Amino acid sequence: MSKACAVLLAGWAALGTGCGYHVAGRSAHLPESVRTIAVPALENHSTQYRIEQRLTEALVHELLAQGRYRVVSNPAAADVTLRGAITSVETSPLVFDTPTGRATMMLVTVHCSVRLEQNDTKAVLYRNDKMLFRNEYELSTDAASFFGEQDPALQRLAQDFAKQVVSAVLEGF
Repeated sequence: MSKACAVLLAGWAALGTGCGYHVAGRSAHLPESVRTIAVPALENHSTQYRIEQRLTEALVHELLAQGRYRVVSNPAAADVTLRGAITSVETSPLVFDTPTGRATMMLVTVHCSVRLEQNDTKAVLYRNDKMLFRNEYELSTDAASFFGEQDPALQRLAQDFAKQVVSAVLEGF
């Protein structure tokens, strides 16, 4: 192998090691002093009725599942506060059932803002004013079970949303 090829390969290897990737869940970018996170109810600026309640519950559950932090609702009792606002929720049909004409798969998009702030110093540890969550969800073509799916579908949406937000906040992505 020529000297130029060896230098080029070494350069690519050096770039690859400094790319910033790491395994999710392995390193928190929060200060070691953080033990308690307050999660007040998210604000809802969308037209989706009470979605903030489901998404807030899911965020609390996901933070508790991490096992590293105590979660409270009162910011005065916490080291940091995770605040957020849902700005819009959009649904779009992706796939239709030919015989019935009903949508069998929907794309759900949630636009929100999220901010994690240290309570004593007011330092912003994480902020994303244009966070975007998007996922596809299958729906049943059976008319009897179609309306019963709304609650489980919203629960799946909330869980998926919470995982993405908590990962972004704790891992700095």
